[in-house]
Amino acid sequence: MSRIASCMQELKAANRKALVPYIVAGDPDYATTLATLHALVQAGADVLEIGVPFSDPMAEGPVIQKGHERALASGMSLKKVLELVREFRSSDSKTPVVLMGYANPVERMGYAAFADAAAAAGVDGLLTVDMPPEEAAGLNAELKRVGIDNIFLLAPTTTDVRAQQICQMATGYLYYVSLKGVTGAGHLDTTEVRAKLAQFRSYTGLPLCVGFGIKDAASARAVAETADGVVVGSVLVDAMARDGKAATPAVAAVIADIRAAI
Repeated sequence: MSRIASCMQELKAANRKALVPYIVAGDPDYATTLATLHALVQAGADVLEIGVPFSDPMAEGPVIQKGHERALASGMSLKKVLELVREFRSSDSKTPVVLMGYANPVERMGYAAFADAAAAAGVDGLLTVDMPPEEAAGLNAELKRVGIDNIFLLAPTTTDVRAQQICQMATGYLYYVSLKGVTGAGHLDTTEVRAKLAQFRSYTGLPLCVGFGIKDAASARAVAETADGVVVGSVLVDAMARDGKAATPAVAAVIADIRAAI
């Protein structure tokens, strides 16, 4: 059983919801990212989602786009992200780590080479934002070969047929994008989230985590009433932009508040 599956199973048995914070690797630098990952776990994070910086992060709003820019300016790359995970693993062998990014860096490294390097570093899951299920077979096969979960996105506009296809390919958990648009945008409609999750549950037994639009304890609590987990990103990356190398305590405090709320 993968670290993600084990974590989700333990949470379900304890009637707890998964808390999945997202930060961009290398924002503002390597050392701050590493310290913040450990602080997030101490604050109550269950799964860590690490953004792999990319020059054209099309799914992101202005806040996370700027986080990617800062990370790239600090010299972060996919290989350095894997080094970061390896160093994190030297003192944390339990917390699941998911890389969230775009297809280009993975394709450039090569699916097999990436899978081997990610597994060796201690990566548990991969979420490739711009990898449609119709084109994911090759990557999926390599990830399965090394026991890395392939996390897929579902959206308000996902059709029934496509949702079923995605659910059949996914492992670990599914990430439901609660808003039409980019990260950090729009108003969260919890009624629509509830209806969509009920629909998707008829296609899969995997946990359903919800992201986009969760900015504080109140919005996290509302979503957690229906979802198996909540993903929190923009508010954390915003704190990184505001406080830079001193952001770790503020980021951890946000997660501690949300942990208490859900």
